[in-house]
Amino acid sequence: MSNTDFPGTSMCNILPDCVIQYIAEAGAVICLLPNCGYLSETTRMLEIHRALRERGAAVRIATHGGVHESLLRAADVEYDVVGQPMSAERSAAFVRSAIGVGPVDQSMYTDDELRSYVLAEADYFSANRVTVAVTGFTLTALLSTRLARIPLVTEHAGSFVPPVFERGLLPAPGNLPRLLGGPLPRWVINRAIPRLRYHCAGFNRIAAELGVEGVPSLPALLLGDLTLVPEIPQVVGISSPDMTSWSPRGTSRYRQGTTLRYTGPLYAHLDIPLPERVASFLHQPGPVIYVALTSTEAGLIRDVIGALAGVDARVLVAATVHDLEDLASDRVMVESVLPSHLVMPHVDLAVVTGGQGSMQTAMASGTPALGIPLQLEQDLNVVLLERHGAAHRIPQCRARSPELAALARRMLADDRYKQAARRIQRFYDGADGPARAAEAIMELATTPSPLDGR
Repeated sequence: MSNTDFPGTSMCNILPDCVIQYIAEAGAVICLLPNCGYLSETTRMLEIHRALRERGAAVRIATHGGVHESLLRAADVEYDVVGQPMSAERSAAFVRSAIGVGPVDQSMYTDDELRSYVLAEADYFSANRVTVAVTGFTLTALLSTRLARIPLVTEHAGSFVPPVFERGLLPAPGNLPRLLGGPLPRWVINRAIPRLRYHCAGFNRIAAELGVEGVPSLPALLLGDLTLVPEIPQVVGISSPDMTSWSPRGTSRYRQGTTLRYTGPLYAHLDIPLPERVASFLHQPGPVIYVALTSTEAGLIRDVIGALAGVDARVLVAATVHDLEDLASDRVMVESVLPSHLVMPHVDLAVVTGGQGSMQTAMASGTPALGIPLQLEQDLNVVLLERHGAAHRIPQCRARSPELAALARRMLADDRYKQAARRIQRFYDGADGPARAAEAIMELATTPSPLDGR
């Protein structure tokens, strides 16, 4: 697959300047809905917000609140809290109950929460004349946009999209027993995923109550009317024409009219400085491992730091919301939220859960990644880069064992991992993900919505 499958930054303006100006002046209002329970989704919405504003779009940000709401304030953007504000505790509980982590027989929200948020969002869209909504895992938008008869754009599916399943590209989960390795589990999973209705029941109860379209499957819970695929064809292994031409083709497993579009990488550029003590730590001689296991329990981070104790490297830890100061030592530095795009270029290995944003930040810096996936979408992100030789996956159940330290030593000693990451870096250098996302959203914002006729 050549680089012509995805034009580079020299062609990042998909739309001519005159068209962008027309769209910006057409009265379209775009509403971004970050789920502030997630660092990744909050920062992605900020990246899209920046790109939209640079193009003159009228943008609003609305959220339910949550652990990382402070990032919106730190970015000095105006936003509204819609519906009952989520406390830090409720936000953390939402993350623990979410897809791939929590029980599959619940919908992350109670029925009362779903109903309340859907109605509040629909009222907000109407009051602010919103033309299109864009969400990062604020899943209530699947129903509120139908109630308001406006299209929905999503980006949180990452590369976990139907063409990947249909080509059998999903890996078997890393936490399966080794005896169950091989092609059969992978074949079963790729066939089964579109048929799963996990987490959908609550959404469908409220959809029926409100008289709007429901959510027919787990994958449909992640897809919008326009689903942005924030990756490049060279990594996913599916060409841009093949991704764009996909459609539900009348199947009942997806909402009809769903479309897909590559944007390129979409990851955080947090507007916070690198602390001086961190910069000093990074510039000392010797290898550095960056442990940034966000949206996970503190226990896993502690276990990973313990497992890395025998590796001849210093360790920088992004603790995010956890209190891990007791782990600090001469060789371990602990900070809270760090600007990973400033950290990654100065480390030799990144240890992450495999979220697409974290993996992309590492690759954009030419840094190999060791992924400890918490759910299948993260398994996919790591394995896609593992196939390129730029990453390795280790199951969560073995991340507490000496195997983690052995794998870290191997990746630090073998320069081929860094060379592979730098090859991906060169591809990423040719793709302006936020710009492409913004222009796709702006184009949709001024296209007559078929939902108006429903």
